[in-house]
Amino acid sequence: MSRPRETPLAASLPATVPFVGPEALERSRGHRFKARIGANESVFGPSPKVIEAIRDAASEAWMYGDPENHELRHALAERYQVAPDEVVVGEGIDGLLGYVVRLFAGPGDHVVTSDGAYPTFNFHVAGFGAGLTKVPYRDDREDPEALLRAVSETSAKLVYLANPDNPMGSWHSAGMIDDMIADLPEGCLLVLDEAYAEFAPDDAIPRIDTSNPQVIRMRTFSKAYGLAGMRVGYAIGERGLIRSFEKIRNHFGMGRVSQASALAALADGAWLDTVKNEVTRSRDRIAGIARTNGLKPLPSATNFVTIDCGGGPELAKAILKALVERDIFVRMPFAEPGNRCIRISCGTTADLDQFEAALPLALSDARGE
Repeated sequence: MSRPRETPLAASLPATVPFVGPEALERSRGHRFKARIGANESVFGPSPKVIEAIRDAASEAWMYGDPENHELRHALAERYQVAPDEVVVGEGIDGLLGYVVRLFAGPGDHVVTSDGAYPTFNFHVAGFGAGLTKVPYRDDREDPEALLRAVSETSAKLVYLANPDNPMGSWHSAGMIDDMIADLPEGCLLVLDEAYAEFAPDDAIPRIDTSNPQVIRMRTFSKAYGLAGMRVGYAIGERGLIRSFEKIRNHFGMGRVSQASALAALADGAWLDTVKNEVTRSRDRIAGIARTNGLKPLPSATNFVTIDCGGGPELAKAILKALVERDIFVRMPFAEPGNRCIRISCGTTADLDQFEAALPLALSDARGE
């Protein structure tokens, strides 16, 4: 008995995942990590008001979520002073990236990104059969000028840029992003991933302009709001562009509990300020721990710090491995020039106490001392 045949496109793709989750590592090792500071989650958690909203919504989990995400879209529109039909809600930025690629890129189309940037976007591009062109980072940042050159050379329909950037934590000024938008060739859409916008300096985030159909801004409740497990993201753009999502999105992709949690999170500005302060404190401490051990922390506008280990990728991999062996879950960038680094997510005092104790021992192991 033979199984159904995949499409030629699906058959050509590897069966893999972009990230090995900490849960998979814990299962293979037989015990849990002491510090989970590798996935850029908010260990500070959601607002207590969000937890209360989740409890209240739990009894309604038997119902589908509102397929229009009406309340959440209107709340987001009010927050950003845009129209509700200029906002679309989806299953995290990951889900929205899949929708935008499905809408605009297929076999024969070209897409541009940076080599080493968020890999889930690349998986979507491959999954819909488009060609992917990558350009290198410059000075540990994505390179808008090189991205635009690649767009012109390939007549790309999509170009992806994260600001602030994952995995390096770097950022560009709003003026630089505005210049890139102004120089976009006709027919190309800038997918501007702003997952870490809440942590960025004020002068890093451009004013939202929904009149421009060549830009879509993507944000999330996974980072600053502490709702990574709820999978709530949203995109802001020109209303015709946003309307296109109605053609292909999963209209029941957002559960009622997720919708309720995001609404409550958006309403609690005091908790958001608390988390931002905790992230600043944690970033400073991570940087201090790195310097004490002779390593170089890179400037960060995110909820993590990328640390230059002072060697090549083999040294960084050895340090990461030694930290994991000491029950400290961290990650590292996977492409040059970032693969000389490890990446530490902001953590609680207890998390960073564990990291501080483990790092010198991990360095000694990695260096064979």
